Amino acid sequence: MDYEVEYNNRARVPDHPAIFERWAHSSAAFRGQAVAADLGVPYGASPRQVLDIIWPSTDRQAPIALFIHGGYWQSLHPRDFTFAAAGVLSHGVALALAGYDLAPHAPLGTILAQTRAAAITLYRLLGRRMAVCGHSAGGHLAAALTATSWRAFDVDTPDDLIPSGIGISGVYEVEPIVSTSINKALRLDVEEARRLSPALWTLPPGRTFEAFVGAAESAEFLRQGRDVAAGWAAQGAVTAHHEVPGANHFTVVDTLSDPSSHMVRRLVEMARAAAE
Repeated sequence: MDYEVEYNNRARVPDHPAIFERWAHSSAAFRGQAVAADLGVPYGASPRQVLDIIWPSTDRQAPIALFIHGGYWQSLHPRDFTFAAAGVLSHGVALALAGYDLAPHAPLGTILAQTRAAAITLYRLLGRRMAVCGHSAGGHLAAALTATSWRAFDVDTPDDLIPSGIGISGVYEVEPIVSTSINKALRLDVEEARRLSPALWTLPPGRTFEAFVGAAESAEFLRQGRDVAAGWAAQGAVTAHHEVPGANHFTVVDTLSDPSSHMVRRLVEMARAAAE
């Protein structure tokens, strides 16, 4: 199998620049119309270590989901994805969007540590557990946060701070990209790639994770979603795998902005259950 072809999503979707431009335009408009928003909340020292929190009401008491963007850990910005809050907000759930430092400036292990710090900061600010959702590289990070025993990182945080999550076209098993051009910035060897692959981790009890992928994506992305769901189900987690009809690696994110989509309904249910 040619992993370079399988994982080069921008080559597979030639109109991705127009999709990115649409996302940025829609996101800027959405921020301008938000009922309540806390933008640029810092959780670390660097300019990218910030949270944008979009609220469905001014009382700021809603259940919350944390969204982590993609870009192979080396591009894009959370502000490109504010539009994705539309789905959960329509159901009374807030969405926090986390930034993180990018490769090659930050290695993947550091990026994972930063997104964990973002979740812990969000908990300290709001005092409630959350669901997590992420796209592509963010799907990898969402799975990793779902599989985290949180007291190992912060003794004042519930061990099930994030009991459930959704991955959208995630790279849950990192090893296949070691041989591709994607790894030029990441500089992973096989051992480190395996260590940072949440699909291979032992899960804490009581976790729920659902993997969504566009039906028009590559065979490898379809496999990644199937395999993480099956592997974690074998460990006792509640899992599911969904293919979104007609969606490619980028248009699948649009499903998050549709209040009636199954993806949004599940994320809303997860966020409400976590907050309880």
